[in-house]
Amino acid sequence: MSSQNTYQHGIRNSYMFLNEVYFWTATIVDWKRLLKQNDYKKIIIDCLRFLVEKEKVIIYGFVIMPNHVHILWELKNLNGKEKPHSSFLKYTAHQFLKDLETNHPKVLEVFEVNQKERKHQFWQRDPLAIEMYNRTIFQQKLEYIHSNPLQEKWSLANKPEDYYWSSALYYETGIDHFGLLTHYHDRF
Repeated sequence: MSSQNTYQHGIRNSYMFLNEVYFWTATIVDWKRLLKQNDYKKIIIDCLRFLVEKEKVIIYGFVIMPNHVHILWELKNLNGKEKPHSSFLKYTAHQFLKDLETNHPKVLEVFEVNQKERKHQFWQRDPLAIEMYNRTIFQQKLEYIHSNPLQEKWSLANKPEDYYWSSALYYETGIDHFGLLTHYHDRF
């Protein structure tokens, strides 16, 4: 089955099926640069590592940018009753909230929302999921995410493998300093 990406009232509804590979993008609300701090990048890495260790996902590539993440992954098993990407969004948001409440209460104010089910929102509600049908499309997306930190508007590194918070070094050298990656040749 393929993913169903539809647009209704300006909202992108992306659905992911288990055992398919997706290019997935999650963005911090209003493109705020919450992920500029390494502590928040570490929260993301810890969550991804947990999902890999529990065999909920296989991660083939990623980049963590100051206000968004791109992940090339395959959802393998539900995490309780929810899909792993939902667990990822909930867990990381909870950890961001805990840290901001304790260490940065003024920053927390910019994430306040007036919603019945929550007081704060960190992730936009419309993550993008694009199914990767073949190796060529996958390689294009992998190159895109590894080049993301080099874009002029970011200028976070001179070469993809120099940016710590991505899988580029792994694909250049075989070194996975996060302990969560699987080479895409194992899938495509």
